[in-house]
Amino acid sequence: MALPKGKISKARKHARRANWKISAPSIVKCPRCQKMKLAHRVCKNCGYYDGRDVLGISEDGKKKDA
Repeated sequence: MALPKGKISKARKHARRANWKISAPSIVKCPRCQKMKLAHRVCKNCGYYDGRDVLGISEDGKKKDA
């Protein structure tokens, strides 16, 4: 079984583990309805992504019948 070659100080151990923080999600404005949405995701308000209607949501916010 592998053994460590020497003692690792608390400062070195904590410095290595300090980079496990969570990052804030990237939120952008939807180019169609101007509401905030997650980047590279379908807009939950209007249902559009990359200029195409993906979810089929009407103007009043309800789902269109397919």
